[in-house]
Amino acid sequence: MSGSLLFQSLVLGVLLGGLYALLAAGLTLYFGVMRVVMIAHSAFLILAAYLAWYFNERTGMDPLLSLFLTVPLFFVVGVGMQRLLITRLRPATLTMMSVLLTFAIALFIEGLIGLAWSGTQRRVQLPYSGSNIEFFGARVAVVKLVAFGLAAVSLALLYLLLKKSRFGHALRATIQHREAAALVGIRTDRVAGLGFGLGLATAAVGGTALALDATIYPSLHWHWVGPLMAIIVVGGLGSVPGTAIAAMVLGIGQSLLQVELGTTWAQTLFYVALFATLMLRPQGFFGGRLAQRF
Repeated sequence: MSGSLLFQSLVLGVLLGGLYALLAAGLTLYFGVMRVVMIAHSAFLILAAYLAWYFNERTGMDPLLSLFLTVPLFFVVGVGMQRLLITRLRPATLTMMSVLLTFAIALFIEGLIGLAWSGTQRRVQLPYSGSNIEFFGARVAVVKLVAFGLAAVSLALLYLLLKKSRFGHALRATIQHREAAALVGIRTDRVAGLGFGLGLATAAVGGTALALDATIYPSLHWHWVGPLMAIIVVGGLGSVPGTAIAAMVLGIGQSLLQVELGTTWAQTLFYVALFATLMLRPQGFFGGRLAQRF
């Protein structure tokens, strides 16, 4: 591999890792606040991508503007799911039953997308879709930069919310120890609902970013279940910083392997990393003490 090709792969890997971090952030929040394995998260990602595409088709405006509609919509849906469905599951079997429940939701969303827009592949066409810029000899697609910028801004806002706001403190306390948080006066049920809504809101942003540079179809969400689950396990269940680091490492690794092995074989990195984590360090490599609780 030449030096220029290596640099090109590293740049693309960083951009890809940033997008992966955004796509997986919601999964970490779900598990952190409710111990829920949200199989339907990737289905909501594809639904958001379809809504961004449809918004562009109907209005001719940039699909990023659809975020003003989809983010609050997904937030409300997330809060409603937590209060109307998730809380009805028995605590003793919550994690296992959440897999079955959210699997059914994923199938429902896939069918809904197919009913509304058929199974035809769709792609957002923008004036800058085919544009590239030079970065120290590396050619980078503008849409990848826009998606990475959207991911960076969203993750920065999420970090500030968790670190600087009273709600963020309550949410982190609930993630760390729900019973102790309740003892100091935090309304953990309310915080969990808002945290669930926040996780689904990240899906709205991630799906819109995905729509900028991907061909979408109703069953695409199954392609993302494995990689996103691998990222949150490697990063440490319940750890947002761990998820971000794992996403960046795996994104760069996939980009480098893609040069030698091709796209299909490079995807196996996620499953190798998942198996290695479960065998060597089940609490995750980057989650720290918080992730070890889970």
